[in-house]
Amino acid sequence: MSAVMITRKVRKWEKLPGKNTFCCDGRVMMARQKGVFYLTLFLIIGTCALFFAFECPYLAVHLSPTIPVFAALLFLFVMAMLLRTSFSDPGVLPRALPEEATFIEMEIEAANGNVPAGQRPPPRIRNVQINNQIVKLKYCYTCKIFRPPRASHCSICDNCVDRFDHHCPWVGNCVGKRNYRYFYLFTLSLSLLTIYIFTFDIVHVVMRSVNNGFLNTLKETPGTVLEVLVCFFTLWSVVGLTGFHTYLISLNQTTNEDIKGSWSGKNRVQNPYSHKNIIKNCCEVLCGPTYPSVLDRRGLMQEDLLVSAASTAPASSPSSSSSSSTNPVPQTTKTTAPLLPNEHTPDEAKPSIAVSPKEELPPAPKVPPLASPETDVETSIAKDKAH
Repeated sequence: MSAVMITRKVRKWEKLPGKNTFCCDGRVMMARQKGVFYLTLFLIIGTCALFFAFECPYLAVHLSPTIPVFAALLFLFVMAMLLRTSFSDPGVLPRALPEEATFIEMEIEAANGNVPAGQRPPPRIRNVQINNQIVKLKYCYTCKIFRPPRASHCSICDNCVDRFDHHCPWVGNCVGKRNYRYFYLFTLSLSLLTIYIFTFDIVHVVMRSVNNGFLNTLKETPGTVLEVLVCFFTLWSVVGLTGFHTYLISLNQTTNEDIKGSWSGKNRVQNPYSHKNIIKNCCEVLCGPTYPSVLDRRGLMQEDLLVSAASTAPASSPSSSSSSSTNPVPQTTKTTAPLLPNEHTPDEAKPSIAVSPKEELPPAPKVPPLASPETDVETSIAKDKAH
């Protein structure tokens, strides 16, 4: 057996660590657990489909034709923001290379010195100053890096995310530095769409009840009843989530920081990222620059493959016949004598008979019946003595 080294080019997203899935040759990046994301799509598309099928034809004729037009535009905007949030890189930080991780470990050991046996090593942190305030950078044992300010490691995606807000199963992705504004616009537009559909569902029922009665209207429009129930239970959660993130944006704070109490704990540490102005904070979060991805998911990298090549083996050995199905090896073929009449299987193929090279030769001529091999031998000996 011999090995051959083959080098081929692959996309970097195929070798990225973490628990993410990629589609469209690395252009789409999502979390591996995205079952709830399909439920979100079903609820939004299903509710809007019922609204366009049952309410819009009646309201466009009896109230205003702009109602379905505005609803369609709002629906398209909601879907665009949802897909933009779900399919984008939230701000995943690349892990340290083996050489970089070794260098960081050496720096940490040199700074901490030798720790006596039985004692706990000091925490791996670095201090940086932001707006005249000390911020601690924590070391990630998985990614082998000191996380930037406001970054955190997502346990579901197994990646460090810059300006990590939270992991949202409803969008099937983390919410971080690169897609937070789209997530907020999604929740805001979805709240408006839910209120819009719920309001015109009530208007539709009221207008029909004037002529047909309330109970008859409910029997004639079962889709409207289903829409009202879905919107009623969805409205509180979506509107409440939008209000909570509006409060966080006004303070320039993340959900992760709010849950941990990073800027409102016992130490009374002030938020160094806040501008002390609601308008400035909103402009920074919603109107700031769009940061490029640092992963280079569709970049090319070389991968070395070790391919084993099988050497030639004799055809009569049983191992060669078993390996011929996996590794193509050259084989030698043997020529045998033509089959006799009424003979179906050659002797060498029969399992009870041992095959030797001598049996492949044509048969020797038969001895006459009057002579035998013993008399021929005695005659030759007598001639030798006479000479």
